[in-house]
Amino acid sequence: MRMAWIAVPVIGLAVGVGALAWSDSDGSPARADTYRQLELFADVLARVQSEYVTEVDNPKAIEAALNGMLTSLDPHSSYMSPEEFRDMSVQTRGEYGGLGIEVTTEDGIVRVVSPIDDTPASKAGIQAGDYITHINDEAIVGLTLNDAVKKMRGAVGTPITITIARQNSEPFDVSLTREIISVRAVTARMDGDIGIIRISTFNERTGAALEEAIRDVRRQGGAGLKGVVVDLRNNPGGLLDQANRVSDAFLDGGEITSTRGRKANDIQRYNARRGDMLEGIPVVALINGGSASASEIVAGALQDRGRGIVLGVTSFGKGSVQTVIPLKGGRDGALRLTTARYYTPSGRSIQGAGIEPDIEVAQVRVDPARLRRLGLSEADLPRALSNQDGVRRRGPHIPEDQPPENWDKAGDYQMKRAIELLRQGTVAERLRQRNAG
Repeated sequence: MRMAWIAVPVIGLAVGVGALAWSDSDGSPARADTYRQLELFADVLARVQSEYVTEVDNPKAIEAALNGMLTSLDPHSSYMSPEEFRDMSVQTRGEYGGLGIEVTTEDGIVRVVSPIDDTPASKAGIQAGDYITHINDEAIVGLTLNDAVKKMRGAVGTPITITIARQNSEPFDVSLTREIISVRAVTARMDGDIGIIRISTFNERTGAALEEAIRDVRRQGGAGLKGVVVDLRNNPGGLLDQANRVSDAFLDGGEITSTRGRKANDIQRYNARRGDMLEGIPVVALINGGSASASEIVAGALQDRGRGIVLGVTSFGKGSVQTVIPLKGGRDGALRLTTARYYTPSGRSIQGAGIEPDIEVAQVRVDPARLRRLGLSEADLPRALSNQDGVRRRGPHIPEDQPPENWDKAGDYQMKRAIELLRQGTVAERLRQRNAG
């Protein structure tokens, strides 16, 4: 699964040795101990430089040391080189050079979630469910998702060959040319009297695009619009402010989320403005195990505020906020540092536990013999933060609702059930009962 953080940009903040807080938890000075550790690092680096069997790339070694320190904290803190920081900035703007594939990882292999329309990947016939095993004849099995994605991205106009493994087919090579990929964060369509809004990521364009999508389905649906499905499945998250803006569009005032940092008084609350763009039209939020961070903020806000029914399976469970801290304005790269946890409007932490759907619906039939292999979650990641409320993720189980045995796997069972429940008035009735109670 491709992981993404909730990014809260911090502008013009540089961190160096002189900016560290030199104190222990009891307030006593720790400067001498810290300097001793820094001297130890310098001694080790000097010994490596002089005695390692081959010449050492010092910047690369130091960068690895920085990443080692940060990744020892939790799965989402890391150091970004200047190049990676620039790439991240481009990605959050929703445009980059690449192939146009949404990917995840499955048992160490990169799997295509979906090709993006009108991109090199879709034009070449790459399909959802394909596995990518090699890039330019180099095996990528076992690489982290970030490293694999980095290999696929590159300068516009440059060629790349990927090897595809597809069910019931021999592996084959596909040659493509990288293009500018303008990610459509939000798309909208109608299914009769039901509006369907797909949110694939939370970049700088998401909030404005979502608002336009709502206006679009309202124009098309008119007075007969019975409900709206907000599809957050396999959405890995993104920018915190965009998650708040998306939630705001559905809420008529009140809290969206809160963040709490290291200190007891380090609490920030985010509230919606007055005015629900759908004016109470019933909403279903679709989630799955690939719905993470910003997606979970939106689903949690709709659920806790009684504004929508959450349908699908339990979300990923990433309940932390990462702050991007440029170093020397980005010239030395940046820190991506976990600085807070976030909480739903009712004050619950979903860290490690995820959002439990109101109506559990599986996309495919679950084999009881494979219950322990139902995907990766935040709680499975090394050094993941604990849930401060002691809440644990629900264990493996057979979902309450799953496709019949003769269900066409090419169909979208969760979407079908969401549309049926909206059309039947079931969602409206459940929301009425919840808000009345």
